[in-house]
Amino acid sequence: MTTLPRSPVPAGFTGTRLAACNLCEAICGLRLTIEEGAVTGVRGNADDPLSRGHVCPKGIALADVHADPDRLRRPVRRVGDTWEELSWDDALDLVADRLAATITEHGGDAVGVYLGNPNAHSLGFGTHGPAFVRALRTHNRFSASTVDQVPHQLVAWLLYGHQLLLPIPDLDRTSSFLVVGANPMASNGSLMTVPDFPARVRELHARGGRMVVLDPRRTETARVADEHHFVRPGTDAAVLLAMLHVLLDDGLARPPAYVDGVDALAALVAPFTPERAEAVSGVPADVVRGLAHDLAAPAGGGAGVVHGRMGVSTQGFGTICQWAIACLNLLSGHFDQPGGAMFTEPAVDTVGRRIAGPGRHDRWRSRVRDLPEFAGELPAAVMAEEIRTPGEGRIRAMVTVAGNPVLSTPDGRGLARALDGLDFMVAVDLYLNETTRHADVVLPPTSALERDQYDLVFHGFAVRNTARWTPAVFDVDDDQRHDWQIFGGLAARLADRLGAPLADDVAAQLATPPADLVEVLLDTGGRATAAEVAAHPEGLDLGPLRPTMPGRLQTEDRRIDVVPPLVVADLDRVRAWLEEPPAPASDELLLIGRRHQRDCNSWLHNTTRLTRGRPRHHLLMHPDDLAARGLTDGGTVEVTSRVGSVEVEVTASDDVMPGVVSLPHGYGHQVAGTRLAHASTVPGVSINDLTDPGLLDVSGNAALNGVPVRVRRAGAPAPAPA
Repeated sequence: MTTLPRSPVPAGFTGTRLAACNLCEAICGLRLTIEEGAVTGVRGNADDPLSRGHVCPKGIALADVHADPDRLRRPVRRVGDTWEELSWDDALDLVADRLAATITEHGGDAVGVYLGNPNAHSLGFGTHGPAFVRALRTHNRFSASTVDQVPHQLVAWLLYGHQLLLPIPDLDRTSSFLVVGANPMASNGSLMTVPDFPARVRELHARGGRMVVLDPRRTETARVADEHHFVRPGTDAAVLLAMLHVLLDDGLARPPAYVDGVDALAALVAPFTPERAEAVSGVPADVVRGLAHDLAAPAGGGAGVVHGRMGVSTQGFGTICQWAIACLNLLSGHFDQPGGAMFTEPAVDTVGRRIAGPGRHDRWRSRVRDLPEFAGELPAAVMAEEIRTPGEGRIRAMVTVAGNPVLSTPDGRGLARALDGLDFMVAVDLYLNETTRHADVVLPPTSALERDQYDLVFHGFAVRNTARWTPAVFDVDDDQRHDWQIFGGLAARLADRLGAPLADDVAAQLATPPADLVEVLLDTGGRATAAEVAAHPEGLDLGPLRPTMPGRLQTEDRRIDVVPPLVVADLDRVRAWLEEPPAPASDELLLIGRRHQRDCNSWLHNTTRLTRGRPRHHLLMHPDDLAARGLTDGGTVEVTSRVGSVEVEVTASDDVMPGVVSLPHGYGHQVAGTRLAHASTVPGVSINDLTDPGLLDVSGNAALNGVPVRVRRAGAPAPAPA
């Protein structure tokens, strides 16, 4: 099959080449300038029908990652305190031998696997990674999803029948856009692929629409909104449930005919009044009522939609928040209609064709804390305890793939200590970072500019229907391997060593390049053929979002039940919290995270291009809280939680509400054993040395926001015990 082009530039090439950024969900189209085989310029591709010429600083840094001298290109293994290179065959044999020996002696669950965020952006993982994970035969599977988005997935499975059937705001046509705990000005959208968000907000305003933001911080998105209201961390559920109360109590609800349980829902949310929401959240009751009315009937007509993201997912009531948002969109009268919450129709439908599994819940549980799995994964917050707690089923060997959980999961220091106690660890990663430094073997895949790309995931979350095939820009050396080749090689070797060779169809798939598999998926998908996609290297425009309900539902009866038992049961926890909200200590503050456009989780700080300028690592604290503690703007403070303490500079800012402090995610590179020459000089601490693995949502998602902390001057005497 040769329909999709595969044409890396020749050595020494000078000219231009189209590319795509796969660093975040915006999947922006790029136009590269190449001189004598080196990228000298990166700009947005104005012909891309989705990104429309937009590019953020991260996209420009793709060339830096490709050329980074610290990036690993050949396998390395630990020899004492040093690393030595070895051949690919030797490396894959060594890893397969050690993993197979662990499984044979201790069972499949003695191997753990952690999948990082970049896997969702890799075509090779999408086509070949799942087979490798299945070959490990373990229930101890973890991923970045449980520190990020599992409440979204759980609610989608409960309501729509598939964990990845996620409604997307029809941003290009909405009249009223309510953003709760999301910052698309910095993220370019998240579980909402929306490149060029700044221009889209301007277009929203030009057609008379409004954007309102609820967030405990005045984010970049809040600054361009028509209204911003502070909300205390962890209390969003009360506000969203009160909005539902208003919709139903004021007769504004207009559910589709295929929605069941509305009367039961009305009874469930009856106690959650705007006044009760104001008491815990700080959002005035009249604002809550106004938001509900504006959603159902925007001023000037049109449709309204609610979008909530990290801030509402990574808290103790994350699932309740996402369920309430889904119900608000379902009852608003605009569900599956232009301007409301709609469903993208990708050319490769991973949902309808069950390329991705629909999701399941509580088929097995974690050994130590007895927490249920979702979609085949246990909460990442239990990894450390599953490694260090003795007994049958203890994790003795660990596989990490494109992830850095020491910086991105709760109690990172505790996880680092646990990783040191493993019998064996292998990492599939470009770098020796804060996590992979603990490995015995590191297997580096090719970089983004060296591999073909088709976004199997993010075309399915986009605010417009498009498709785009992007062939690799640069060829690879003979001693480099793509991630799909690494997964295929390990899966085959493991199967042989465990005495159960791969089935013929699985072996054939693992031996097939991703491009060939994408061609088949496109040609049998119905929306666009491989030839049509190939004819539009800038991206094929398949049009705006269209109504697809109820036909696209994945539930057995093609109906939506808005009162699933799992959520109804968790409402009791919300009621109990409202009746007796925990009383914070007098000096206690609530910690939230934050992200910046120039940051990409924990792994782009090795490029000088993205770390120039004003420091972004400071703790933000409201001036009143700073003064009350006798602290100095710009001084160094000690921040302490139940889990640990860090020292960091503090900046006074009225961008955070009183009682709240904010640290960014992805910092904390000053540890021994990494090979990140520039990142190790970038100041900052890891927020996840403070976040608590004991704080979880019912979905298993980590409650990273709203963590109780105390802040005092660094070096000051510790307060006397109460």
